[in-house]
Amino acid sequence: MAKKSGFALTHIDPILLELVHNSDHQTLAVWAIACTERVLPFFETAFPKDSRPRDALTTLQNWIETGTFSMAVIRGASLASHAAAREVGEDNSARSAARAAGQAVATAHVPTHSLGAAMYALQAIFRDSKQEDTEAALASEREWQLRQLNQLRGK
Repeated sequence: MAKKSGFALTHIDPILLELVHNSDHQTLAVWAIACTERVLPFFETAFPKDSRPRDALTTLQNWIETGTFSMAVIRGASLASHAAAREVGEDNSARSAARAAGQAVATAHVPTHSLGAAMYALQAIFRDSKQEDTEAALASEREWQLRQLNQLRGK
């Protein structure tokens, strides 16, 4: 059986990119959490005692609810989640899920980090799927991401 090709984080659907650029900051934060929560079980199942990625989402949710922004808190949560990803070691769905959480919390600082959360979520799906199911799994997740962001925007 041939090995799956790599997953490029740089290819972003132009429709999604336009939606992100036309969405408000809090909507993108809610969307980043939603995208990440779909794949976070990959990490939490493999590393049930490591709460850093979940803590990152909690930190972002707190910002959404309170509007209180502390760069030190946001940056710390993001770096902690990315550290959890590095500690996974090999490239797999758990690592990508932790990276998604690290990008998601960074959305509080820069709204377009929400795209990073979405792309790492796609990468987690890619890494979790069987070769013969990869394209369908990615297409389904991309469609969900677009639909979810439109719903959050009230469209």
